[in-house]
Amino acid sequence: MVAVNKDHWYIVVLLFLPIVKVRSQKQPVVTLGLEEGMVLDCMCPWNGSLSMVSWTKGEDRQPIAVFHPDLGVSFPHQYRERVEFLRRSPLDGSIALSNVTHQDIGLYHCSVQTFPQGPWSRSIQVEDLDEPPAEDEEDVVGSEYPSPEPVETGLEFWAELNENLTLSCTGLPNVTVYQVNMEKRAGVRPWQIIAVCKSLDGGLLTEDYSERGSISCAHTLDISLHLVSVQKEDSGFYRCIFHTDTGTHTTTMTLSVSETGGISLSMYMFYVYCGVGAAGLLFLIAIIIVVVRYRSRNKRIEYRVKKRYRAHRLPNVYENVSVCPRGAKRPVRMKKCPVYVNLPYVPKHRCRTCDGSEQRFVYV
Repeated sequence: MVAVNKDHWYIVVLLFLPIVKVRSQKQPVVTLGLEEGMVLDCMCPWNGSLSMVSWTKGEDRQPIAVFHPDLGVSFPHQYRERVEFLRRSPLDGSIALSNVTHQDIGLYHCSVQTFPQGPWSRSIQVEDLDEPPAEDEEDVVGSEYPSPEPVETGLEFWAELNENLTLSCTGLPNVTVYQVNMEKRAGVRPWQIIAVCKSLDGGLLTEDYSERGSISCAHTLDISLHLVSVQKEDSGFYRCIFHTDTGTHTTTMTLSVSETGGISLSMYMFYVYCGVGAAGLLFLIAIIIVVVRYRSRNKRIEYRVKKRYRAHRLPNVYENVSVCPRGAKRPVRMKKCPVYVNLPYVPKHRCRTCDGSEQRFVYV
């Protein structure tokens, strides 16, 4: 008789589980604004005894907190001293979250295990509901700001291992930026927020979630990520999402990290500059060699012409005769400085004198 009753109990439980599952799936998703000390309500609507409460986050169901009436509570490392179970009623699984950051934005799932009715679940979407202030109420009524297409600028960066690198995003001109988020995606993983810069009450709020590097924000909400000693895990896609008065604008970047000894962009440009400089130097040397050879050839030709002219020229017998100085006296000049004159040749004539002798006359 006991065995029969046990079988009947199993049948009843199996028939009731699909109803409980459908019932839990029909719970609507509640939207909650991100704020300090926010309360995530999870109160089971029916009566019974509590077996366990569990909280998870995201599509991958990352554990956040677990409560058991006998074993106590359990939290992951990043949620310790931040999550508190309120326990306002026997079937209350609500929690309060403190020291909130933009990494706490996401979808939370609460599951309450009860007896005898079974599990009950609820989903809560936490969002940043801070909207930029409207400039003119008349322009906002009846209309919304247009949402233009995101402005995507594909920037590519290359770096070698252990190098230092800075990834920067600059806001668009002629627009008012209220907030900028820098996110990273490695491989097929979802986008992960690594930094937030926000204009708050005339000041600047910076939230740095990066594990590799440091974040700096300017008053114009220009954001930069400084990476020291770049590693392989730093490669991937980066994007900056600017929340402005005209909508959302996105700038995307790609970082590629090469092994040590590979050719980086800086080394590639260095090699290009060296090659261009060497080619220019060789070209200049070639021009100098051509000019020198051309002038040497002209000199050789000129020398050969002069030499040939000298060979065919008549000798000058007076070429090496010393010239009498101009300041010498006339008698000295007549004695020591002979005068050479080219005289025409006149044949000699002889005549007989009266006495029968012969005389020679030379015409000068």
